[in-house]
Amino acid sequence: MSKTDEPRDESGYEISDPSEFARNMATVAEQTSKLFSSLAKHVGDPERQKSQTEELTKVATTLADIAQDYMSKPEKLIDAQMELWRNHADLWQNSWRRMMGEDVEPVASPKRSDRRFKDTDWEENQVFDFLKQSYLITANWAQGIVEGAEDVDDHTRRKANFYVEQIANAMSPSNFALTNPAVLRETLSTNAENLINGLNNLSEDFDEEAGELRIKQTDFDAFEIGENIATSPGKVVFQNDLIQLIQYEPTTEKVFQRPLVIFPPWINKFYILDLNEKKSFIKWAVAQGVTVFVVSWVNPDEELAAKTLSDYMHEGILTAIDVACRITDQKNVNTIGYCIGGTLLAATLGYMAKTKDKRVKSTTFFTTQVDFEKAGDLLVFVDEDQLQSLERQMAEKGYLEGRSMASTFNFLRSNDLVWSYVVNNYLMGKEPFPFDLLYWNADSTRMPATLHSSYLRECYLNNTLSQAKLVLDGETIKLSKSKVPIYNLAARDDHIAPIASAFRVGRFMGGKTKLVIAGSGHIAGVVNPPDANKYQYWTNEEDPAELDEWLEGATEHSGSWWPNWIEWLAGHGGKQVDARAPGSDEFKPIEEAPGSYVKNRDGARKLKQ
Repeated sequence: MSKTDEPRDESGYEISDPSEFARNMATVAEQTSKLFSSLAKHVGDPERQKSQTEELTKVATTLADIAQDYMSKPEKLIDAQMELWRNHADLWQNSWRRMMGEDVEPVASPKRSDRRFKDTDWEENQVFDFLKQSYLITANWAQGIVEGAEDVDDHTRRKANFYVEQIANAMSPSNFALTNPAVLRETLSTNAENLINGLNNLSEDFDEEAGELRIKQTDFDAFEIGENIATSPGKVVFQNDLIQLIQYEPTTEKVFQRPLVIFPPWINKFYILDLNEKKSFIKWAVAQGVTVFVVSWVNPDEELAAKTLSDYMHEGILTAIDVACRITDQKNVNTIGYCIGGTLLAATLGYMAKTKDKRVKSTTFFTTQVDFEKAGDLLVFVDEDQLQSLERQMAEKGYLEGRSMASTFNFLRSNDLVWSYVVNNYLMGKEPFPFDLLYWNADSTRMPATLHSSYLRECYLNNTLSQAKLVLDGETIKLSKSKVPIYNLAARDDHIAPIASAFRVGRFMGGKTKLVIAGSGHIAGVVNPPDANKYQYWTNEEDPAELDEWLEGATEHSGSWWPNWIEWLAGHGGKQVDARAPGSDEFKPIEEAPGSYVKNRDGARKLKQ
């Protein structure tokens, strides 16, 4: 029988060229050995060992608390073990019935949003379906164990849930070449060429000097700030140690009298609001006849280690408001605060109320929290022990590396932002797709030590802002004293500023608050241009005090909330005046937007004299 006459495996799981496959696997083994050698250089590093020991101790201590709860109740432990055994027994029984040709319902199914198991063989191939269900049964059981623990505090339960979720996500069969049908088919059909490409990608992403893996989420060479991202025309009209203030070129003959000053979070670069022409909130706002100013926060270095929340208020928010007023010859401005930029803006409004400063006419909050009782997943990382550990780490350099915060946020959605790229880049051997949002996500900034410590302590740990106990520049901040009208945008699927938390802004601020809830999450819920025709938003004119009641009585609107916002802002914009070119005699343009601060990744501040 000739080779072409031999029966073929129609399932797609066959080696196309055994000889080449063997050669490539030898190359894989060689490259893997080299990578392990590089890793081994860092194994004995005392600082690394200390850090890893601290992390493992946190996990072990937390999970031990859960285990102790069950050990003290033997009957509950037996019930939990029996539940796991029964589910696996049902899976075995269903598998035998399926082999006999019966149609059976799965014992466990992934959520519709779980993209790990989208390949059809996870359902159609009985072996992979068994692996999937066995994994889901065990992962769901482990999460149930945490939820079922009775004698543990909420913070311990929250941490345990997070740790168990991370362990379960890491152990998913989708993350291994032999148990992922798509990877296995690719490996056999390409004679393991994908694994060689993946190891090359892994080597490129591994920082040998630091001993760290930095997973590439997008093609970084596809974007350049100021060229094809952050391209709205404008000028830097002011700068100091903390900010560059950008004023954008008008595109209409007439504009609202009152300018708009936007305060993004200092934890990220501002151009999330100016990704490209189609997604740019800034460009769209300018086209509606708004004079737009945006703060571009500096990427801080050790020289800014002692900067405080009060400094960021004075040198950032209050200074930007003052400059915008003077350039436009106005007594007050409208403002936007995004995420933690909104938190500080809210505190600043309390400070301004105390000091009789009336330069803010209205405020819009994007996914902002002022009460951190229900602050969501980030609370996992905030307790006294973890904060002290973080403060020791920041004390060494005077700041927290941006990639540390980026890693934290990525692991809050590890299946989407970590493991999917492990599979794509290192197992499938493919390059990540160019995506401007993920380019921005990876372009993280440093956190000054004093500022970051006080922000986490005051807001997340002690929740002082909502309790009227936060002190800025000697003044105790009472949010209720601010009577500035507010447009409060929350996002329904937000995991950074959960809807239950962002919803509460109106409870604490003293001005009339219009709540709008956007579809999607922390970023996509905000960056949703009307032309995209995506998602939806909800309003409720009755504005009940409880979230469930608010949602139940809310009216759903298709598409973007942006037109709703500009209609609200028009009521605070003043009369129409001639459009203004950026800058003034007092504040001459320094450089073209988007400025130099936003392009800075090494922390060195290059101030123009």
